[in-house]
Amino acid sequence: MDEAGSMTSLRDAAAVDPVGHGQFAVELSRYYTVMNHPNGGYLQVVMANGALAAASQEGSTHLHATAVTTNYVGSPSVGAATLVTHVRKVGRGVSFVHVELVQDGQVTTESLVTLGTLHDGPVRYAGVGAPDIAPLASCRRSTGSDEINIARIIDLRMDPTTAGWSVGELRDTGEVKGWLRLDDGSTGWDPSTLLFASDALPPATFPLGSSGWVPTLQLTSYVRRIPVGEWLRARQWCLVIADGVVDERCELFDERGELVASSGQLAMVRFPTHS
Repeated sequence: MDEAGSMTSLRDAAAVDPVGHGQFAVELSRYYTVMNHPNGGYLQVVMANGALAAASQEGSTHLHATAVTTNYVGSPSVGAATLVTHVRKVGRGVSFVHVELVQDGQVTTESLVTLGTLHDGPVRYAGVGAPDIAPLASCRRSTGSDEINIARIIDLRMDPTTAGWSVGELRDTGEVKGWLRLDDGSTGWDPSTLLFASDALPPATFPLGSSGWVPTLQLTSYVRRIPVGEWLRARQWCLVIADGVVDERCELFDERGELVASSGQLAMVRFPTHS
């Protein structure tokens, strides 16, 4: 882990502090940015933390955010921000909280968060299996840069069959897959940090030749299991690209081969025009 990663963990970078009933202060970290703006998955961790804290103020004992739907109304900046929360329901099995991220009096991000408590019981049914990914030693390691700071925090090993775009080799399939390890100095993946992992892979439009500009409009993440092990097996793919928007899916499996989280997002996308 490099120096930047050692200076902050995701838990610390997404921490919220109460400043009044239903309001919380947060300091958005520069270590969790892409193109100098906070990563969408990182923001979901922040929003979920605000929801859990707000529900706790109302008597909730739920431990986890099991679903988060986020609209990226604007592009927040690194630095101080305020979470404004509205608890919609506190129930025995589930609670709902609406969260707004506010900077300079403007709502930049809003989420509807579903809360519950995950357990380690057996899986009754699984309709999907873990994807085949090349062994770690055969995968291409992604390194961080000034533009992709989150790559300094997460150890990403891309399957070479879907990583050719990084050296100019394009495909006719919109898919990326690989291994993910949280490299922030913490103890590894948990239900909260899976929300970050759900938006940590490169866009699946890259193998098709899209530009690096793929801003997320809406992201929905589901956390279904408490992850086991150091590495996640991840696959992200495009369902359809039309009218300048991509519909994308992501699935995350732990070292048991169990589906621990999944996500879907709509993002804007551009492709180079050739004369």
